[in-house]
Amino acid sequence: MKLCRFGEGRLGVVEGTTVRDVTPALDILPSHRYPLPTCDLLVAQLGPLCERVRTLAGRAPALPLAGLRLLSPVANPGKIIGAPLNYQKHLEEVRGDPQLHHDNQIAAIHRGGLFLKATSALVGAGEGVVLARPDRRNDHEVELAVVIGRRVRGVPRDEALGCVAGYCIGLDMTVRGPEERCLRKSPDTYAVLGPWLVTADELPDPGNLELSLAVNGDVRQRSSTRHMVLGVPELIEFASAFCTLHPGDVIMTGTPEGVGPIEPGDTLLASVEGIGTMEVAVRAA
Repeated sequence: MKLCRFGEGRLGVVEGTTVRDVTPALDILPSHRYPLPTCDLLVAQLGPLCERVRTLAGRAPALPLAGLRLLSPVANPGKIIGAPLNYQKHLEEVRGDPQLHHDNQIAAIHRGGLFLKATSALVGAGEGVVLARPDRRNDHEVELAVVIGRRVRGVPRDEALGCVAGYCIGLDMTVRGPEERCLRKSPDTYAVLGPWLVTADELPDPGNLELSLAVNGDVRQRSSTRHMVLGVPELIEFASAFCTLHPGDVIMTGTPEGVGPIEPGDTLLASVEGIGTMEVAVRAA
């Protein structure tokens, strides 16, 4: 199933070029008083929600997908975890270009570990990217994004895929410079997630997916998740060894070689096999 959020927080199920408005399915989600749970409620209740969506979809209003403003399919992730330099060719690319490394320490992911992006950076494909530091180089990075489906800690890799709710396309936008990675990757709009959530049953093998990114029609990144240094199970094992993962937490799995600068007015077209394609506009602040 492909679930999207659109407009003013409405819920849709994607069927080809059509979206069925199944917003009433959200009525099954539990209500909470303060303090709120440390998870995304929709993802935490994904199983019952999908059952309700199937019941409603046949008679739900049909809307053209092309006319919708798509939001992030996950509204409230507790954390967004990044996997730096998780493709060998991208590691070599960064080490060889001073405009990318800025004399920062560059270590392979096994040694350098993971990082966090601010959840305030999260947007959907229809919201676009607003360049935070036009005086600096700002780069695109296309990635497979993994959405955690249940609370886990210390999960071994051979059980890790059972913890996944679904997958999205992720854009890990980056300001180049000398500061810590987590700061340069956390401006508002610098975590683009979309165009929808594909439930895990539709992508049983996340380790063999083609992905690409084009800027104004010019393909800059093209690779496959089979070239990741740490695959999805290993990344979940790595992350959960340090912290508890909650429903709705997002792991950006790293970007392949070919990262490059973007400018106001650019249009990014990001694709991941089995998920689809999302178009993202870039604009000035």
